[in-house]
Amino acid sequence: MTGTHHSTDQATHGHGGGEPAEDADAARVAAGLGGLLGPLRRAVLRATRNAEGLPDLPEAQIELLRALSTSPEGLSPGAAAALLRVAPSTVSNLVRTMSAARLVERVRPDHDQRTVVLTASREAQDLLRRYDRASTAALTRVVDALPPADRAVLARALPALDRLVAELEVSDPAPAP
Repeated sequence: MTGTHHSTDQATHGHGGGEPAEDADAARVAAGLGGLLGPLRRAVLRATRNAEGLPDLPEAQIELLRALSTSPEGLSPGAAAALLRVAPSTVSNLVRTMSAARLVERVRPDHDQRTVVLTASREAQDLLRRYDRASTAALTRVVDALPPADRAVLARALPALDRLVAELEVSDPAPAP
């Protein structure tokens, strides 16, 4: 497919601003992705929750837990906000709710009692492992049911999607404090 080839070349070798046909192709792909990502994310989350009987955690809470679980020593609220690219007040609101649910723990380091470090509770870490297992199982089941050609297309798209995420992270400025 010529249109798809241009899109791949554009993603690999440069940004928009090319021929009008290339710009139209990029806009078509962007609109298609934009229309699919939300429903795909919600469908995966719903299938994951249903498969394991997991609680209905908002996506923002899951993202904060993921950030905290990748940092064994914990994160300051400011560092968590920067990592998630959200306003510090957003993290404060999440932490308030998640602390009450025993998903996030606030720890004051011995060396500086004025600061707070956030960590994911053991219960939260267990929930994340269960979410990940159930999500992988649900996606495996569905991907396995697809025709081989569709599976191959998805496999080939993974590196481009990874680059897309990286490009969006670089081009999206962090929110103001």
